[in-house]
This record gives sequence, C-alpha cells and structure tokens, in this order.
Amino acid sequence: MARRIAGLLTLFALLPTAFAALPQAPAPQAEAPAKPKTWKEESGPRAPKSFDETWRDAKRERDVPVRIFHPALDTAKAGETWPVVIFSHGLGGTRENYGTYGRHWSSWGYVVVHVQHVGSDDSVWRGNPQPMEAMQKAAMDPANLLGRPDDIHFVIDELERRSQAEGWPLAGRLDLAHLAVAGHSFGAYTALAAGGRDLVSPLTRAKNELGDPRVKCVIAMSPQGKAHERTNLTWEDFATPAFHMTGTKDESPIRGDSTPAERRIPFDTITRAEQFLLILEGARHDAFGDADRPLRRRETSYMPLILPSSTAFLDAFLKGDAAALAWLRDGGFKARLGAAGTFETKLPAPAQPLPTSK
Repeated sequence: MARRIAGLLTLFALLPTAFAALPQAPAPQAEAPAKPKTWKEESGPRAPKSFDETWRDAKRERDVPVRIFHPALDTAKAGETWPVVIFSHGLGGTRENYGTYGRHWSSWGYVVVHVQHVGSDDSVWRGNPQPMEAMQKAAMDPANLLGRPDDIHFVIDELERRSQAEGWPLAGRLDLAHLAVAGHSFGAYTALAAGGRDLVSPLTRAKNELGDPRVKCVIAMSPQGKAHERTNLTWEDFATPAFHMTGTKDESPIRGDSTPAERRIPFDTITRAEQFLLILEGARHDAFGDADRPLRRRETSYMPLILPSSTAFLDAFLKGDAAALAWLRDGGFKARLGAAGTFETKLPAPAQPLPTSK
C-alpha cells in the first residue's frame, strides 16, 4: 500500500510537466480596431458660416471676389486655427457655386475660400447670344490660363495679410502652413497649376512655372490631360500630393475634346508625389458640381462618395490624420465605393541614383 501511495504521489508530481508539454491554446489577442465604413460622410459638428468680400489686386488692377466658409466661432476656443482650402470654380462659374464643398469641409474644421475668376466666370456667357462659342474662347485665352493661377497666388498673399489684420472676421484663425487648392474642370487646371503643373511651349519646350510652394495638396475634379503631356515636361516638376476625380462619362461640355480616358493622364504621369484617382461609374462632367448650370442638368447623386473621400484626403495631408490616410490607402474607401467606381493609389517613384563618373 505504501508503495502504491508513493507511486501516485510521483505521478501527481509529474502531471504539471506533462501538461506543459501539450500544445497550448493561443492566448486571446486584442481585436484590431475595425476599419471605418465611411469617413465624415455626414455634416460635421461645427455649423458652417460664410461671408463675401471682393479683394483688389492693385498690381494687376483686378478684382477678385471671394466667398469664405468657416466653422462657427467658439468663444471657448479662442486660439483655435483651421487649415485652409481654396476652391476654384469651372468655366462660367462664380464664387456662389460649389457651396456643398464649402459647407461640408468647414463643418469639419476647415476654412474654404471660393474664388471667382473674372474673365472665365459667368460674365462670359451671361447675356451672350452665343454662349458656347464665348466659353470656348475663354477656355483658350492665355489671359485666363495665366490669370487663374495668379488669382490663387494673390488670394494666398491676401489671406496671409488679412489673418494678421485686426478686426478681420477670421484674424488669427487661419493655419496657412496647411493649405490646399481644389477645383472642378477649369478649376481643376487651376488647382493643379497652383500645385506645380507647368505650361510648356510646344515649339521651344520652355516652361512657364505656375506653382506656389505654399500649396501642400490638391484636389482636381475632372482634370484635363493630353497625350503629349506624358513626355513634354508638363508634370516633370510636380511634387504635390493630389486627389484626381473623374467619371466614365466625363466628356467636356464646352470644347467637346476631352475624353474620360484623358482625364487620368495627370495621375498616370506624375511620379514625384503620392497620387489618388477616383473614377465614378456613369458620372458625367456635372457630377462634381452642385449649382444649376445653364447647359447641363444638375447631378448630385455621387456626393456621398465625393465628400467623405475628399475630406479624408484633406484630413490626411493637412491635418496629418494617419487613420484618414489608412482609410484611403488600405481599402477602406474601396469597400465604401463598391461597384460605384474604381479607386487607385500611387506612391512616388523611388529617387534615381545620380550617375557615377568613370
């Protein structure tokens, strides 16, 4: 009996070692945070406010009307500042157009400055018996091709001045170190020009540099592109993150010579900065506008996709929001988009090593 008890005691002593040798169930891991299904698709917590001003560029003897959206001021947040988005309207538009973007982005903590470009605004077609012909001429007028980016330079200068001016409604509220330019159609050209697109002479290949280094990122809705721009240095120096948007039916309503396929040329050609491309299935040129245009009916059904993706882009590149950038890069927006379109991302190409001397 004593030997049997001793044997049992030895067996019990060995049991912990035996059990330790068996495969153990993995320890429960903390679940990774779920990816958000969308990003700030609804209006934000701050009520959007707006006011209009007309600024005078004395050097160019030119008026620049603006409409400025901003979050409602909170007296409890006296030192609060907001990044700035400058919005450029399409050909024939005004500062009163595209208010959907101004209201939405400002509700999420941005100041949005809608610029009216005299010479390519509604004065081109209003009261003109041949509005299409007049708009075609305005689109090719060098004064507009150069004047629109110059308007952006002036507006940034003026924002810097006014933000320090006592008594101006948004004095001390602008974070001008974090500034974007967005635009639709001719406004997309304007935004990309401000971001670093060059005008290149077809004869001499000389560059007319239009960019402003104060622009940190760009949103280009219905951008223009031509095949020769793939190799003619137009995009060689462009080094600004950009979000390009178009649609599978995004034909030019004015000139009739821009195809949806050509609108992806800037995205395909730019190599020096991260780029994003949204192509909305079935979207026409007016899908990105929210104003009653005289030539085409209004279309706003794509806003539930345009607003969250554009806000995430701004949050990523103006506010440094890593979650917003991950939602764009890692499939969050693609999941939200579903079959309504395609979304592509492109990181900058690796820098090429300098040639070594033999």
